[in-house]
Amino acid sequence: MSSLKNFADLKSLSQQLKEQQEARQRADALRAEQEKKAKAEANIFRSSIGGVEPIKASAKHLSMPQRPAPLPFQHIADEQAALQESLSDEFDADSLLETDENLSYTRPGVGSDVVRKLRKGHWVIQAQLDLHGLRRDQARDSLGEFLRKCGRNGTRCVRIIHGKGLGSVNKEPVLKHKVRNWLIQKDEVLAFSQATAADGGSGALIVLLKS
Repeated sequence: MSSLKNFADLKSLSQQLKEQQEARQRADALRAEQEKKAKAEANIFRSSIGGVEPIKASAKHLSMPQRPAPLPFQHIADEQAALQESLSDEFDADSLLETDENLSYTRPGVGSDVVRKLRKGHWVIQAQLDLHGLRRDQARDSLGEFLRKCGRNGTRCVRIIHGKGLGSVNKEPVLKHKVRNWLIQKDEVLAFSQATAADGGSGALIVLLKS
């Protein structure tokens, strides 16, 4: 009876091993079938879209925000300081003015006919500066800035309106005298003369600048 029991156990073990082997075979067959199916689907996708090339990457351009230009505070301060030094209120131009009724002026080396041409309107007035109502310091700064601007723009003939002094305390044309003194100190001024009645008369000057 003992041998029959052992034989039955051996047969049962053999059956279990056989079933396990069949299960592994079925699992391997299923896995192989799934791999075959996935490969076939991949081939269908590749054949449908054709050849594929990677997109060429172009160089990227990063735009930087434009920064506002810095204000040249030191440059402005230097120009104002130079202006204060170049136009002196202590300068007396009376000895340099022609002794005619218009108190005209020509820089040394400039032809004597220049003033005559100025009075006759030979040069067209291209710009003007009105100093009416300004205090002395304001008028001096405005005149200096105006002449620099004319130099940058190539302006040749200008009119400076200094007024007749009718609104001043003593009814004296303070700026009229000062403007003449300031103009003579500027190298870019070649000549000036009192304006004609149509251009302001004794309240204005016609000034010729270097070209």
